[in-house]
Amino acid sequence: MPEQVVSYKCPACGAALRYTTTGKMGCISCGNSYEVETLEKLAQEEKAPKGFNWEAYREQLKGSEEKLRNTVTYICQSCGAAIETDGVTAATHCPYCDNEVIAMRQLTGGLRPNGVIPFAVTPEDAVKAVRAHFRKKPLLPRAFLSRHKLSKVKGIYVPFWLFNAGVHGDMSFDGTRVRCYSDNDYNYTETSHFLVNVAGRMRFCHVPVDGSVKMDDDLMDALEPFDYSGLKPFDPAYLSGFLADRFDEDPDKSFPRASDRMQAGAESLLRAEAGGGYATLTLKRSGMELDDPSVQYVLLPVYILNLEYEDKKYRFAVNGQTGKVVGELPVSKEMSRLYFGTAAAAAGALTTFLAYLLLR
Repeated sequence: MPEQVVSYKCPACGAALRYTTTGKMGCISCGNSYEVETLEKLAQEEKAPKGFNWEAYREQLKGSEEKLRNTVTYICQSCGAAIETDGVTAATHCPYCDNEVIAMRQLTGGLRPNGVIPFAVTPEDAVKAVRAHFRKKPLLPRAFLSRHKLSKVKGIYVPFWLFNAGVHGDMSFDGTRVRCYSDNDYNYTETSHFLVNVAGRMRFCHVPVDGSVKMDDDLMDALEPFDYSGLKPFDPAYLSGFLADRFDEDPDKSFPRASDRMQAGAESLLRAEAGGGYATLTLKRSGMELDDPSVQYVLLPVYILNLEYEDKKYRFAVNGQTGKVVGELPVSKEMSRLYFGTAAAAAGALTTFLAYLLLR
């Protein structure tokens, strides 16, 4: 059986390393040198972040799975959404598919939210914000807004998981510096490679991930930021006049998204810590680990609008705390041709005028 051959590559530039008389491994390309122990440590890929223990969380909140008094669950017969609202609401529209929903007569329970951010934007203000958002879109079809009644906007408390975790470890970057010079015969570009190691410890709080499969993740991410100083202890009274979605994605499934956001935040901070002076700074290895994760189950205020145009449905969302509007809009082919045609004509006229000035 042939012996296994072990080779080392430079962590900075990827070139081959060779053993030198200094007792270190030297790069034949960029000249960096490394201890063998350092290379073996770098060869061990970063450990996977610790997963969130959903069962431990449920144990932590034992006793909180009480009946949510004065609430009623509505089941949409069209899309199956289970939505909670105050006990006096007789009928409403599903915020997901806009169909009528049917009230179940029994009270229902569930995992009690830790907190809620109450609505600060009224339905009337939400409609005004949407209309203002539409007016700023010059390529929007003229008939799009006139065909819809925005009065059907409905406020819904969307379930969110707010994750907290510590992040510690180190990252390695390939840093480059470029020097250009020339002599009588040639122009030269010299690129120097540096292995930049940065370590740190930090803690992230209130990293949000929506706990609703029915909600578009990109749409919910675009609604940020929320001001979590406005977070209140949960009370069913906040549901009066609104709906509240029940979470259907547990923290275990949501935690990887929160972990990715924390890792990206850690990379941004460590890049800044590495300092300037580099032409490029490329991540080579991440050894960041998450520890002591915890989570809160909260309800955040969102207005949802479902509009249809030319057999396609468009969903819009309004941040019920700040009034921020997000969503996809249709584009008018006629307005697009007019807009870009006018822009092209203006560019052509400017080019002709400049040519005229140059030829004078």
